[in-house]
Amino acid sequence: MPQRLVITGRSQEPRGRFAEELRRLRSERGLSLRDLAKEVGWDASLFSKMEGGRTLGGPEVVQALDQYYGTPGLLVTLWELAAADPTQFKEQYRRYMVLESEAVSLWHYGVSILPGLLQTEGYAREVLGLGGAKGGELDQRVEARTGRRKLLEEDDAPPFRALLAEAVLRTPLRDVGEWRVQLEHLLAVSQWPHITIQVLPQDVGLHGLVSTAVMFLRLLDGRTVAYTENALRGELVEENASVERLQRAYDAMRDQALYPAESRKFIMRTLEEMPCEPST
Repeated sequence: MPQRLVITGRSQEPRGRFAEELRRLRSERGLSLRDLAKEVGWDASLFSKMEGGRTLGGPEVVQALDQYYGTPGLLVTLWELAAADPTQFKEQYRRYMVLESEAVSLWHYGVSILPGLLQTEGYAREVLGLGGAKGGELDQRVEARTGRRKLLEEDDAPPFRALLAEAVLRTPLRDVGEWRVQLEHLLAVSQWPHITIQVLPQDVGLHGLVSTAVMFLRLLDGRTVAYTENALRGELVEENASVERLQRAYDAMRDQALYPAESRKFIMRTLEEMPCEPST
């Protein structure tokens, strides 16, 4: 009779398991965080955050650790599972995040802020901080949000259209430097062949989504679902008639928006109109 497998007692949650494995590998070699930093070349504070579960780090540092520890592919695999794990998001968003990762095309209307798929780290940090998140919780939520951008960076990335109300681009971050980084990022991705960015001018007046942000997802089975958000809550909309009403409102707004080339010029003018950062 075969022996029963011994339960390891290690975390079954991808992010927790990744952090545990990092701690185990370093401990087995009797290294301090400073020792590891000297050997691998990244700052000790980064390794501390990774082992504490406050950040996953980037693929480059994880690959370097795999090479140093002689565990080819192990840590990268655990990192990929942790990065894709929907449990890193609040429970009410998890089903949407799974659908987003599986969508074959996406289109969004932003009424007051940029869609998460286009946010830089600085932008995400300020927006999420407004909700009261601080410290390690804020770090994790920022990482989870900016990690979603990988969806648009793959070789087979789905097409994505972002329709932005002018107010989105007229509402800067408190940090001028981070706002500049965000606008430059928008300009850069607007040149990608699968991404279309259009600005809806303020003077078009009232419209069907005047107070509602919405993301549409075309799924593998041909269905389209929508996720709507306002200042109080978000809702996944799957009923066909409701999705169709939202879609008609979106199409009407898109017809009034600036063409993509004009929208890039609008973003560029916004950049040019920014105050210069004080010299040091």
